[in-house]
Amino acid sequence: MARRSTKSAPRGDGRIVAIDVSDEMRTSFLEYAYSVIYARALPDARDGLKPVQRRILFQMAQMGLRPERGHVKSARVVGEVMGRLHPHGDTAIYDALVRMAQPFTLRLPMVDGHGNFGSLDDGPAAMRYTEARLATAALAMTLSLDEDVVDFVPNYDGRETEPTVLPAAIPNLLVNGASGIAVGMATTLVPHNLGEVIGAARHLIKNPKAGLNEVMKFIPGPDLPSGGVIVGLNGVREAYEFGRGTFRVRARTRIEQVSPRRRGIIVTELPMNVGPERIIERIKDLVQNKKLLGIADVTDLTDGESGLNLVIDIKNGFHAEAVLENLFKLTPMEESVNINAVALVDGQPQTLGLLPLLHVFIDHRLEVVRRRSLFRRMKAQDRLHLVAGLLIAIIDIDEVIQLIRESDDAMAARARLIEVFDLSEVQASYILEMPLRRLTKFSRLELEKESDTLRIDIEDLTAIIDDNDQLRTVVSGELAAIAQAHATPRRTLLMESGATPIQAAGPLEVDDEPCVVLMSSTGLLARTGDPAFDFAGDIARTSHDVITSAIPATNRGTIGLVTSAGRVVRISVVDLPALPAVVGIPGLSAGAPIGAFVDLPVGETALCLTTLDESGGIALGTANGVVKRVIPDALSNKDSWEIIRLGDGDIVIGASCLDEAAAEASELVFVTSEGQLLRFPASAVRPQGRTGGGIAGIRLAAGVHVIAFFAVSGTPDSVLVTIAGSADALPGTDAGSIKITPLTEYPVKGRGTGGVRCHKFRSGEDSLRLAWVGNGPARAATASGVPADLPDVLGKRDGTGTPGTTPITGLGGQL
Repeated sequence: MARRSTKSAPRGDGRIVAIDVSDEMRTSFLEYAYSVIYARALPDARDGLKPVQRRILFQMAQMGLRPERGHVKSARVVGEVMGRLHPHGDTAIYDALVRMAQPFTLRLPMVDGHGNFGSLDDGPAAMRYTEARLATAALAMTLSLDEDVVDFVPNYDGRETEPTVLPAAIPNLLVNGASGIAVGMATTLVPHNLGEVIGAARHLIKNPKAGLNEVMKFIPGPDLPSGGVIVGLNGVREAYEFGRGTFRVRARTRIEQVSPRRRGIIVTELPMNVGPERIIERIKDLVQNKKLLGIADVTDLTDGESGLNLVIDIKNGFHAEAVLENLFKLTPMEESVNINAVALVDGQPQTLGLLPLLHVFIDHRLEVVRRRSLFRRMKAQDRLHLVAGLLIAIIDIDEVIQLIRESDDAMAARARLIEVFDLSEVQASYILEMPLRRLTKFSRLELEKESDTLRIDIEDLTAIIDDNDQLRTVVSGELAAIAQAHATPRRTLLMESGATPIQAAGPLEVDDEPCVVLMSSTGLLARTGDPAFDFAGDIARTSHDVITSAIPATNRGTIGLVTSAGRVVRISVVDLPALPAVVGIPGLSAGAPIGAFVDLPVGETALCLTTLDESGGIALGTANGVVKRVIPDALSNKDSWEIIRLGDGDIVIGASCLDEAAAEASELVFVTSEGQLLRFPASAVRPQGRTGGGIAGIRLAAGVHVIAFFAVSGTPDSVLVTIAGSADALPGTDAGSIKITPLTEYPVKGRGTGGVRCHKFRSGEDSLRLAWVGNGPARAATASGVPADLPDVLGKRDGTGTPGTTPITGLGGQL
């Protein structure tokens, strides 16, 4: 038998004791492993926080670093946390603080950082240079800590106490994810969308036995802080079911003309934790080693306002689509993400699927609200007891004063009050401490009103405590308030293996309030519930993209999308991302692409939005000069339907909604490729049913087609914007010449005539490429949504345009 090694270890009293080395190693390693697992690396499934993160938020709350107050030095926060709660070194504490302040790391940051908190490619500044305070979301994590909602334990030296878990009104573990490496185990959870997670949690509160398929209607997949596109959801479902899975996320890109002779790949979003410098460095290495062909240059145009903008120039003769596939294959533009959902449940590390994670959070919130209700009921009962004593004292105030004056000391007075008026010791002591100014008639009325209010509060709190259904209703309502305050639109696009976009189900309960649905020139959709939104002002103040269509709706209503194939496709408003309710919409950069809601065939484009009620109908103009008005009662209840019978080779060029009150007073405007404009009253077109083919709108010469059609109100502010160029120029390469003219310069003609000339071509120009008619001032944007400058209004109706500086693809104005 092998001998077990021993070693002499000195004791604190100077004696040396022989110990078994193998036993000592085993014991010490187990203690170390336990400490790492429970005190450092793994988050608690209830609040989703590791101990250091919990201590940072708790200590910042204790320091009063609320969002409405000023920032303080990060070094001060780190020092307080290290000295009071977390004696493991300032580096670990500051690293945790930084991560909670980085919007590209957490989906919902908990710390509001001021200063350089780093980027995907660079680390943060030292703690002595940066400042921090709690973010608004962190208040929901620490709310009601002083109401006995969670247990407290002594800190490391026993001088203070700290919470074992935060109240956490936000499902933080799913929303922000977590990562950590312990001894023999690790955890990796990816972020999700707050609104979707709360929608799933509320559904489970209402239906505790709901299965995974039901819950995944609310949470179809992760929502990463950096956006991107998740391709293939089989691994996501596996992770949701078993707690382990793998999926792939790739950059969001588009291919466009970046110069007159060269196409390029525009990268606007990257996989999580991948920075542009890493992409650029990898592409350069591959190009130098001749493993990646077809790339001429890579330019990083990223800035703080427009966000990520990586431009990859493609050499002539190479297909941009093929180069993009190689980039996905060879660079971090496509990454594999592993989910290993390990978290602490009742102090034990467990691998959890989506349903257990939600149930643990819901059970935690139910316990927090129950304990909070107990605490508040106790406080209300104590106060009601004191108020009852005060009412007794005020009723017999003369006798109370006489009794106190005749007593030898306070103790004697207290005893006599208890005996004479049948008061408790607490009531008697409170009456003795009461100032004389409270002994008035008005104070009695106030006390009686307070007594009634306290009794009602106690009844309500008792109902919450005793009735489990009432408790669940309160928790669900509080979660709904959290979602309304902090939820943001989804950033990550989810694609099935067949490239089919996946959308989350609508919220469990969305108020059917008025909203405005917007569509932009780059094909983004969004809704805003801002009550201060006005069509004439807010749209004109957008700083990204051009709003081409905007209609009023309700959050739970439906709208229609008119397409170039003469169809109307039904869209549910609640599925659209909601923009922040602020005066002056910042643009539709936070919107979602039309393809995420409507599957349009190749070659079919979206033209405008329309209401589906009887509000005036739709006016349509086709490339062959046909005009039609569709009466409202002809609209169908199907998901999509035709509203015009098109001739061979014909397509709808423009569509406009007509307000019922102003439909007959509106005017219809055609603009042709040869620079002719026809303006005639809408009343000249008799409304038809859905199967009608329309009537002649404008007379066209051979080889000429309509490029624009609009319905306008004919106000003095209406303008015409025309952009001329060469028909042989490649799309997106010719800036052309631009002219803006008041619409009143063009006379009203009869329907079916040829109209008048509206744009005189310059040398090298032979056709109109783009035109727009509407209420000014007009706005323009490039294919990427970047605003473009327009010249001043020119009063000459058939003059030449001003040479443009950049190719324009979108025009709009005040709708």
